[in-house]
Order: sequence, then C-alpha cells, then structure tokens
Amino acid sequence: MQKKTFYLYSLGCAKNTVDSNVMAQILIRAGFQFEVNPQKAQFLIVNTCGFIKPARDEAVKSLNELDGIRKRGQFLLAVGCMAEKFSDEIRVRCPGVDGILGTRSLRNILTLVGSLDRSLTLKKTPGDIPEAAVAPQGPSAYLKIADGCSRNCAFCAIPLIKGKWQSRSVAEICRDARELEKAGTREIILIAQDSTAYGRDRGESDALPGLIERISAAAPAVSWIRILYAFPGIVSDRLIDLMAENERLLPYLDIPLQHADPRILKAMNRPDDVEWVRRTVEKLRTRVPGIAIRSTFITGFPGETDASFKTLLDFIEEMQFDRVGVFPYYQEAGTPSAALPDDVPADVKQARADQLMSVQQKISRKINRAFVGKTIDALIEGKERGMYVGRSYRDAPEIDGFVFAEGVAEIGDIVPVRVHSALDYDLSGKIA
Repeated sequence: MQKKTFYLYSLGCAKNTVDSNVMAQILIRAGFQFEVNPQKAQFLIVNTCGFIKPARDEAVKSLNELDGIRKRGQFLLAVGCMAEKFSDEIRVRCPGVDGILGTRSLRNILTLVGSLDRSLTLKKTPGDIPEAAVAPQGPSAYLKIADGCSRNCAFCAIPLIKGKWQSRSVAEICRDARELEKAGTREIILIAQDSTAYGRDRGESDALPGLIERISAAAPAVSWIRILYAFPGIVSDRLIDLMAENERLLPYLDIPLQHADPRILKAMNRPDDVEWVRRTVEKLRTRVPGIAIRSTFITGFPGETDASFKTLLDFIEEMQFDRVGVFPYYQEAGTPSAALPDDVPADVKQARADQLMSVQQKISRKINRAFVGKTIDALIEGKERGMYVGRSYRDAPEIDGFVFAEGVAEIGDIVPVRVHSALDYDLSGKIA
C-alpha cells in the first residue's frame, strides 16, 4: 500500500458520479493518486446513495466488503447522501468505518483524510480554481447545472439530504462545457434534480433554454446536448421550440410523472393535471417529430387501490412512452408520506411494478421494430465481441438501451447505423 492514494467507489445516480469526480479532483490536486485496486489504496472511499432503503443496503454491503479486505494502515470512508442523513445507521451497520462525510460537505474531503493520517503533507492549491462539476464517461460527460431540491414531493428524501435548490452560475457551467469540449467530449448531459427549475432560486423564470443556448455557443464542437430531468407542468414552449430548432439539443426528454391517478398525485404532492401531460406530450410529438419521451412511475404509494393502479396501467398503454422506469414505493423516515399508512403489501407493490414493465416492454418492442430498415446516428462508446456498442439520441447512459453495430468506427465517432433488427430495448445494425 502506498500513501496518498485513494480508491473511490460511487453508488447511486449520475449526480453522485459528478460529486465523486469533484472529490477526486480535490484529492489529485492535493497530491493524491487514484488507485483502481482497493487493496493498494490508503483511503477507501464509498460515495453512498441514501434515497431509498435498497440503496442504503447496497452502500452498507459495499462498505463492509471493503472493510473485510482492507489491511492495517488503510482507512475506510463513507461519504455522500447516506452519510448525510443516515450517519448513525452507518455507524451501527458498518462499525469498521473510520470517517463519515455528508454530501453537503464533500469539499471537506481533505480535512477528513488529513485528520485520519496527520503525517500527510497536502499540496496547497489556489483557492480561486473551482472544481469542475462534471463526470466524463467515455465520449460523454455529465455536467451538473444545479444541486439540491426545493420541492416537497411526499415520498422523496432528496430535500432532506441535499438541501434547497441551488443553481450554478451560467459562467461556471459554460466554463465546464468549454473544458469538456477541449477534452474531446461528444455529448454533454445536463443533470439536476429538476433541470427545468434552473434559475428559479434566483428569481428567473424559464431560464433553462437560455442556459442551453449559452452552452451551445460556448462549446460549438460538442455534437450532442441532452437534458435530464424535466418537471411536469413547466416544460415550456420556448424549450420545445429550442429542441425543434437546435439540432445539437437531442430530441429526448425525461419527465418523471410518478403516477396518473390525480388522487394519488395529490397525495404525493405532485402536479395532478394529467391533461397537461397529454397536451404537452402531443405538443412535443408534433413540434419535435421522433422525440423520445421517458418517464418514471411509483407503484404501491399509500392509498393506491386496484382502481388507481388500473388508471396508471391504462395511462401507460395510452401514452406509448419510448422509455419507462418503475419502482415500488418505499416509506422513508422524515418524508411527508411517512405519516401515511404503508397500506399496500410489498408483494403487491412489486407485482404491480412488474406488470407495468411487462406492458412497457411490449410498447418498447413495437417502437423499436419501427426503426428496422431505417438509419439512426449512434455515438460509439466501446466494442464487445466484434460489435461496436453505442447509443442513439433515444438512449441516455445507464438507464436506456444500446445500438449494436457492425462495421468500422472509432470510439467517440457518431456514425449512421442502418438498423436490421430490434430487441425489446436495443437496436442492431450495420454502419452505413
């Protein structure tokens, strides 16, 4: 084991991935080296997710596995979202952890490692050079435009963990975009808990389209710009028009709706105007032909009856979304819905989630089959078993499908692929 080395394992969402990269930048600037082998690193860092119980269970499992293989002189750190809100749970379930650092204090990582090994000499870095809030992933990169959340969704612990919404400045975001362009990034993925709320904490209304225009001008060599995530009710005409006009802004939108029964949506403290959803989806599909629309839903929220679930099931059938994610409800302490009776049995929640995904699987297969014989651009990310692996505009990293292609290409190329076969979620073809 060599001193001033660190191993960093990131769990959870893309926003966590960005936070992990920020910590890595801080450590590297102070003279640390990243180590891919945890058995050779002085500091073993797990950036935890604390959103729901299964995520916390995964974090605990990862921490205890590292604790089981580490040797004397290695330090185990739990950082991030679970560490912010559930530090006591970490201490009980992971007694081998040497240090805990919450997500709101991640920039204090040097203070924590210095307190654990006081013999370290930490290189001083200029305080006026901020860390880029990005996470490169091959030819793509996540770029965080805001942190936290000021909404009050009944089921969600994010505001408790991350704090109130804070938009980054346009200047900071454009600086990061330029640096990504210099590094050869082909796709920038804008992320926040609710990207459509960008600027609202500063009193700005509908600021996201203007931000995208500034990013587009700041990094003209970046071919694709993708938005994650939009909030129901505030997808503006200006954003839709920009998506129709700017060929670099991908025709892809993820709008987490969570349910379709107005009664359940009200209980969730979510927008309950389902007609707005219908009108907006129709508008998007009319103004932006071929747009891929993704959404996520929760099954088994308190008070969800068979009739409520049937409303949701029928809605999925009606809307024919390109992509859908479904999660059973988990009651989280401290959230508004924690005061409600968790009255839907766990097996019913899961069965409903499985039924929704079975319906969506058929929808996805039908939509994918419509691409057979057509040509679609794919960003090449790798090669497996003689086939290139990429993503189209319809595919966000980690959550959507792939395009598998035969032919000749380089990693990072955006190539036309003539589709010859379709699976439930993926396409296959030949580079044209």
